[in-house]
Amino acid sequence: MNYRNLIIIRHSKSSWDNPKLDDHDRPLNERGMANAPEMSSRLKNLNLNPDALFSSTALRAATTAQIFAEALGFPADKITYDSDLYLSSAGMLQDFIAGLVNSLSTVLIFGHNPGLTLLVSQVWGLPIGNIPTCGVVSLKFKDSDWKQTSFSQPTSATFDFPKNSAPPISFSLGH
Repeated sequence: MNYRNLIIIRHSKSSWDNPKLDDHDRPLNERGMANAPEMSSRLKNLNLNPDALFSSTALRAATTAQIFAEALGFPADKITYDSDLYLSSAGMLQDFIAGLVNSLSTVLIFGHNPGLTLLVSQVWGLPIGNIPTCGVVSLKFKDSDWKQTSFSQPTSATFDFPKNSAPPISFSLGH
């Protein structure tokens, strides 16, 4: 049976130092630059081999994706930047996932709240009230195609975030 691994990652902490800067162009702050390598290292420990990385075009998401790509040995020039992932709703994210090509089995998506949290909490029913900056939700689905995956319950999920000093929170969803 084919499995689909979907890793949802909220961008790392961004800077508000320049109030005149457009939201799309905000860079990571010092904490964000520290959290992204830490969280990408934790994700690397799960031994996932990503087939694709998709990121919002916002600078803070793109920078986070580049840091994760480096840690995971994924070529930075193969990251796909999509403006539809910038501040997308849960429904838009669901549509994006449904449109993924089936040759991909492990996909990372870098984006923003509230869409990411609403996707995992309302669409997939995970008890996650907020994905904090640089939070990582790893989902495993038993479906053979992404269209089914976008509407199915995951078989298992983990949730990790920078301030979590314990192992990732695991959810066994009994499918």
